[in-house]
Amino acid sequence: MTYIPISPKERDAMLATIGVKSLDDLFKDVPARLRFPKLDLPPALTEMEAANELADIAASNENVRGDLVSFLGAGAYNHYIPAVVDHMLRRGEFYTAYTPYQPEISQGTLQATFEYQSLMCALTGMEVSNASHYDGATAAAEAVNLAWAQFRGKRRKVVISSTVHPQYRAVIRTYTQGMELELAGDNAEADLESSPNDLSSLIDDNTMLVIVQYPDFFGRLYDYTKLIETAHGKGALVCVVANPTALALFKTPADMDADIVVGDGQPLGIPMWYGGPTLGFFTIKKSYVHKMAGRLVGETVDSHGQRAYVLTLTAREQHIKRERATSNICTNEGLLALACAVYMSVLDKSGMRQVAELCYHKAHYAAEQLGKIEGMGLCFSEPFFHEFALCVNRPASEVNAHLLEHDILGGYDLGQDYPALKNHLLIAVTEMNTKEQIDSLVEALSEVDHD
Repeated sequence: MTYIPISPKERDAMLATIGVKSLDDLFKDVPARLRFPKLDLPPALTEMEAANELADIAASNENVRGDLVSFLGAGAYNHYIPAVVDHMLRRGEFYTAYTPYQPEISQGTLQATFEYQSLMCALTGMEVSNASHYDGATAAAEAVNLAWAQFRGKRRKVVISSTVHPQYRAVIRTYTQGMELELAGDNAEADLESSPNDLSSLIDDNTMLVIVQYPDFFGRLYDYTKLIETAHGKGALVCVVANPTALALFKTPADMDADIVVGDGQPLGIPMWYGGPTLGFFTIKKSYVHKMAGRLVGETVDSHGQRAYVLTLTAREQHIKRERATSNICTNEGLLALACAVYMSVLDKSGMRQVAELCYHKAHYAAEQLGKIEGMGLCFSEPFFHEFALCVNRPASEVNAHLLEHDILGGYDLGQDYPALKNHLLIAVTEMNTKEQIDSLVEALSEVDHD
């Protein structure tokens, strides 16, 4: 039953205002046979009975908070989330807030978003951040829109590395349908051993954007400085899809002179949640701010000279410019942006670096031990962060099924997206994985090898 907080008098006044005598008259245009359809539902339950039934259903699910050990990543990672993150999200001021178009009553929400933007700029090294997009894939696709707007459609080529997340590339393909763009390099059968600098041969005077990932989808670390210099020499922009945890430890894309840095904020205080919702961070050089999609919160002073926050540069947005807007993306992941801001504030610079170092060292310990198993080994020799491709010498689905029998979530099956990597798993290790858990993974995989 829905609770409608109005009195009968207020209801009648509302009906009279729109010229309707009763609620029945209000719905008269809805065919009678559709107004109250008979639903095939079980008998009603009391709240206590419903709660018990839902608890029984939920108990059948396994999770990484006690049931399973996870070595599954590929874009969603099992990181520790301080309790204060959820505590702040559940405050009524934030939990029920919506679009802060009225700054005089939205200062708390606006300030929280401003702090998020500031922290993302500090993490990536870029000059401007928007208030987030839906997820990392959407943010990457919006980078294409920015480049399209920047060149006013006069350039029609996007060079995208085949080692950018396959799902990001799929979203970009969907976004660009009908735009008559050339997506060069987007090939699952490309030479995965090649250097990112080999993309230089694809960059020409028609290229508007180059997209690479850092670390790439296989966890490998590359310095893109030379590639970015080549792209800029041809007048093209460069977008780096980045893992935010890695940015706390390694050279930032800004130091490589990237124009756009995007990615998924899930590692920054957001649970895995069956793959979503998350948020996409989007940061740029200031010179491109008028072409950036989404919201931007700015700091100013009010008529009393006191600090205040507002939505700024709104004239560029789709609700003002309509069909002339850079993008028609609308809302943002405000509550999850708050989660990221709280997470980064609580951990601070040293804490985030500690998390990144734990991920790095634990992953390298796991890789070293797994590499000792006969018949298995690392697919690539390049430096990596906390993910690596492991050859498991038999169908990945069989290996993961065996691991699941040991309460271990195995790695991502790379053969799904890269034919050359059949029988390979992408193993992810975070600060949540103990040495004992890694040793258990090694032991279980050793059993697979000797089946």
